[in-house]
Amino acid sequence: MLSGDLYIADDPDLISASQQAAELAHRYNNALDPSERQELLSQLLAGVGEETVIRSPLFVDYGSNLTVGARTFANFGLVALDVAPISIGDDVQIGPNVQLLTATHPVDKDLRRDKWESADPIVIGNNVWLGGGVIVLGGVSIGDNTVVGAGSVVSRDLPADVVAVGTPARAVRSVDHPADP
Repeated sequence: MLSGDLYIADDPDLISASQQAAELAHRYNNALDPSERQELLSQLLAGVGEETVIRSPLFVDYGSNLTVGARTFANFGLVALDVAPISIGDDVQIGPNVQLLTATHPVDKDLRRDKWESADPIVIGNNVWLGGGVIVLGGVSIGDNTVVGAGSVVSRDLPADVVAVGTPARAVRSVDHPADP
């Protein structure tokens, strides 16, 4: 599963891990005390950096495949389907209702009917800003300092230091140059 191989999600071990994550996420999403929330987040995720804030609700498949760097902020409604690893760098800003989707299904109709799935990792560099409603698909890397405009769908790698928008997201300019009037 983590290596991109086909797997069946109905596997009892995967169901158990998913249920454990759902229970921890539920507790996290309903906790009000900041220290309790931080403790639950550290139990749920593979790693979480200092001074990171993830607003509730947070939704994960397993949590154990999601690593979030230091000083990162995720607004309400982050969906991180972490069937494969998701790595989020330091100082990342994530708008509301962002989806990080590592899971995918085969195009082959027979494999899909037989409930086979696969997944590809997502890597988000340092100091990235994902606007509200951005969708990042599996197998994608987003370079450091890149800004992805609200509502964009990132289906292929984005280099560092660009502003990208659209569906599919495309780099439209450097972050170092102001937009044309």
